[in-house]
Amino acid sequence: MEEMRHKKRSEEQKKALLNRLKKAEGQIRGIEKMIADDAYCPDILIQVSAVTSALNSFNKELLACHIRGCVAEDIRNGEDETVDELVNVLQKLMK
Repeated sequence: MEEMRHKKRSEEQKKALLNRLKKAEGQIRGIEKMIADDAYCPDILIQVSAVTSALNSFNKELLACHIRGCVAEDIRNGEDETVDELVNVLQKLMK
């Protein structure tokens, strides 16, 4: 099993990332209610698309933080394997 790594984030970074996740969480709760209330399928699909967009925005922000922080620092420290890790992550994100 791979060792769990950690990244210290500023309070501002944490707040921005958590706000994006809470927005998506609220949208998912809304979709659950729409299904419970027998909402029209296209209306639900539009809301699912909004959640997907919210999660993509979260991923973009987190990826930017990762590249500017962890990746840049590791490269400066001669840890070039971080580039391979980033490539692997990007390949998984772009499936």
